[in-house]
Amino acid sequence: MQHALNRQVLMEAQSSQAYLAMGSWSEIQPGLKGVTQFFFKHSDEERMHMLKLLHYINERGGFGVIPPLEQPILTFVSLKKAFEELLKHELKVSESINDLVDMALKEKDYATLNFLQWYVNEQMEEERLARECNDKLEMIGDDKSGLYLFDRDILTLDAT
Repeated sequence: MQHALNRQVLMEAQSSQAYLAMGSWSEIQPGLKGVTQFFFKHSDEERMHMLKLLHYINERGGFGVIPPLEQPILTFVSLKKAFEELLKHELKVSESINDLVDMALKEKDYATLNFLQWYVNEQMEEERLARECNDKLEMIGDDKSGLYLFDRDILTLDAT
């Protein structure tokens, strides 16, 4: 279980790096101040998810390993493509969390199962938000005024 949880530490760290890269990319795009804040905020949240796992592993008598990270995607052809990557990534994280839950059940590790429920709920929220952003960008298409409103409102989407 410890090894599997440490793999999840890696996945959360990679998520943080990916969203940090998305934030840096969006920061140099004209007019995406809200989107930039959104990505940087999510990078911080993913780091918190990683730390939560590290602390849990260590508190349970294991050793939380700080993983080396691969270079994330640095540039995107469009904002829509960046958010498509975000959704794809969140679905991958959800699958990994579900695998951990399955393993905890099979090993009758009820403490870890209980701990992982927070991640299950968090991933449901992350997927909902990613889908909502993708749906809105699909509706907007190439409409610049729609993109302006999306950028302005994205931080309020996160609060729902």
